[in-house]
Amino acid sequence: MAEKYDALKLENQLCFPLYACAKEVTRRYKPFLDQVDLTYTQYIAMMVLWERHEINVKALGECLYLDSGTLTPLLKRLEQKGLVTRERSHEDERSLIVRITEAGMKLRDQAVDIPVKMGGCVHLKPEEMHTLQKLLYKTLGCIEESMKQ
Repeated sequence: MAEKYDALKLENQLCFPLYACAKEVTRRYKPFLDQVDLTYTQYIAMMVLWERHEINVKALGECLYLDSGTLTPLLKRLEQKGLVTRERSHEDERSLIVRITEAGMKLRDQAVDIPVKMGGCVHLKPEEMHTLQKLLYKTLGCIEESMKQ
């Protein structure tokens, strides 16, 4: 009879260690992000902007797996800090473009060591981190694919 309910054991769930790891890793980022005055979601948005310099809000949401209800207040705060600007696209008024400012680019120099500091918190070998990252992106891809069906 117990075997019938084994699927409901917490230790048998894929979602739980993913959830717990995400929560704990994000928590470990906090002291490093406090030094640059960013939240975790602001940090990942800035990473996209450091790479691309400008992006429309819809594409940013797709990159970060965030909806507009989460992105709008996040981007407003980044704009208030002088790190980004937001303006309507000249080609399509419905599209909102986010651009990194000079101050936003300068912040990159303060944030550049954060990934190394975080690596010291995780205690995985580089090849283990690479394998984990590959599996997580594969999982995301599989979930996206299943949602299309």
